[in-house]
Amino acid sequence: MIDATAPCEDADAEPQVAAGGKRLFAPGLKNQITQGEFVVRGVDRIDEERRQIWFRAGGANADQDPYFIHYYRVNFDGSGLMALTEGDGNHSVQFSPDRRFLIDTYSRVDMPPVHELRRAEDGALVCRLEEADISELCEFGWKPPEVFVAKGRDGITDIWGVIYRPREFDPQREYPVVEEIYAGPQGAYVPKSFSSRSRYASLTDLGFIVVKIDGMGTANRSKAFHDVCWRNLKDAGFPDRISWMKAAAAKHPYMDLSRVGVYGGSAGGQNAAGAVLFHPEFYKAAVAGCGCHDNRLDKASWNEQWMGYPVGPQYAECSNIDNAQHLQGELLLIVGEMDRNVPPESTLRFADALVRADKNFDLLLIPGAGHGLGGAYGQRRMRDFFVRHLKP
Repeated sequence: MIDATAPCEDADAEPQVAAGGKRLFAPGLKNQITQGEFVVRGVDRIDEERRQIWFRAGGANADQDPYFIHYYRVNFDGSGLMALTEGDGNHSVQFSPDRRFLIDTYSRVDMPPVHELRRAEDGALVCRLEEADISELCEFGWKPPEVFVAKGRDGITDIWGVIYRPREFDPQREYPVVEEIYAGPQGAYVPKSFSSRSRYASLTDLGFIVVKIDGMGTANRSKAFHDVCWRNLKDAGFPDRISWMKAAAAKHPYMDLSRVGVYGGSAGGQNAAGAVLFHPEFYKAAVAGCGCHDNRLDKASWNEQWMGYPVGPQYAECSNIDNAQHLQGELLLIVGEMDRNVPPESTLRFADALVRADKNFDLLLIPGAGHGLGGAYGQRRMRDFFVRHLKP
């Protein structure tokens, strides 16, 4: 929703007094501009002359993926809400110089881009301009991932994700499953737009099914969906991810959930390690790159947004370091010596806690490397790790 607040002193606002006796005003809410079951994802233009706001949002089309971006215009007083795009896909737009027309481009991971010319006044379709032809791409063996949606932990909320299969896929075989995870609450991470590259090919070519999921606690859905992360980063949407994979395997028996691996970097490294600490009954092997393994060790600007301040017991409850004794399954820690984002100390302290807990794990310290999964060498070691521990 977009809220308009008073730009100057509001007669209804309660005056406040600062040091020195200067009067301050807390601006009150003047009017709510939009309402409904959708999330405003950004304001693109404010037309003060026409008193209109041009913005993009997701979730207003009940029959579409709620993460898809659509474009809108609305008057300052909330009247005249106008959808400028409608196709079932993730949209981007280009306006004509006089802003009378727009080119709307939309696609999905399983549908190539479509380009349409529309009127900016009412969003009406003028003509379809072009649709990408991927026949040659398909001739070379490209296959789209499957978009899959299932209920989350509450049995009500839709959880969205994608499934990538091996190039030489045989539905009569059973395949281990690897999840790429990043549950940073600042965003959502499942791809929504078309790409010609074979994402995760280095793993699918080795005979893994790879999945990517946005669980509760990530952004771009409702406030209740997002609030799951509050003071609870160890949750990482795991109950939703597990429920989603179980539903996917019920539909696709070739997904072998007795052999599930997970990997991620940065906040995803924290999540991946957390998988084998807090949910080892489901996740059997994890690769954690440059993880923030304790939210007290990393930058306050990120961690305090989600974990709160002052530091309380929730920090220890969510700490991989403080919970190292719970490790089950296989774990590979990767850290770059020169990481300037998450201090390498975070991984080394986690390793020290695992040693003191007498746990078996692998540690890969890469000289000269920065933030990430260790470049080509680290990626190769990750693939080797999953082959050793998840392949028959």
